Amino acid sequence: MKVVVTAEAATWDACVDPRFGRAPVFVLVDTDTRELSGIDNSRGVAAGQGAGVQAAAVVCRTGATAVLTGHCGPKAFAALAAGGVRVFTGAAGTVAQAVESFAAGRLVEAQAADVGGHWA
Repeated sequence: MKVVVTAEAATWDACVDPRFGRAPVFVLVDTDTRELSGIDNSRGVAAGQGAGVQAAAVVCRTGATAVLTGHCGPKAFAALAAGGVRVFTGAAGTVAQAVESFAAGRLVEAQAADVGGHWA
């Protein structure tokens, strides 16, 4: 299974970034093989508006089936849901810890956005 973790860098030891649309990096992890790759989100970080929707489009193109993040706003959540990507909020610690929490079932799948639009 492929998942995306919002992070500060593309390493296992990088801190999870709690902001979906404005995370500097999306870490694409294959949970079966433990392969990891980074996707730059500098466009999202610099966006005046629409960072979450732009980020959701990037994530949907990766083939990931889930996002592990701290929080997700309404437009990003709707775009991810439309793309068939499940959202798990409450991810914290390092990328490795977030993936471990997901695999252990400790992250709860979000049923809706958990922050308002333009959350910083």
